[in-house]
Amino acid sequence: MVERYAARRAALKEVVRRPSSTETERGAALAELREQPRSASVTRVRNRDSVDGRPPGHLRKFGLSRVRMRAQAHAGFLPGVTTSSW
Repeated sequence: MVERYAARRAALKEVVRRPSSTETERGAALAELREQPRSASVTRVRNRDSVDGRPPGHLRKFGLSRVRMRAQAHAGFLPGVTTSSW
């Protein structure tokens, strides 16, 4: 959804930022930005586990949550990752 609204959001933000735009243009741009869906904002994107979608404990390097990464490492599915025992 972010990609879908990215161009329009950028244009509206430019209208708001530009010093030469009038108050009515700014107001209209802000109103349209408020009417867009919340999930269209880049800051609301959340990293999720690529297998089951779990959001907390996401490890970017693997694209997995900590729980799924540990299970796959123990099963030997992640090349180059070795498990340790104390």
